[in-house]
Amino acid sequence: MPYHVELRPPAQSALDRLPLEVQGRIITKAMTLAENPRPQGVKKLQGQIGLYRVRVGSFRIVYRIDDPRRVVTITIIADRKDSYRGL
Repeated sequence: MPYHVELRPPAQSALDRLPLEVQGRIITKAMTLAENPRPQGVKKLQGQIGLYRVRVGSFRIVYRIDDPRRVVTITIIADRKDSYRGL
């Protein structure tokens, strides 16, 4: 049974500001998280409880996984140089 993928408002806002080509790649990757929230290449963030990140080119998707509810919540979408600020 697949997971449900949710975008937090800051992640949605960041996604909306990106070029359409980049948006498409990020959306495609986000939808694959519904089938497998821990794909090859995913990293669990050190010092952050329950946060994971996956690369999409030079961008990062930072998200939480709620296994009992089967929900992936995307919290940050940002260029790699900005993706870890404010964590």
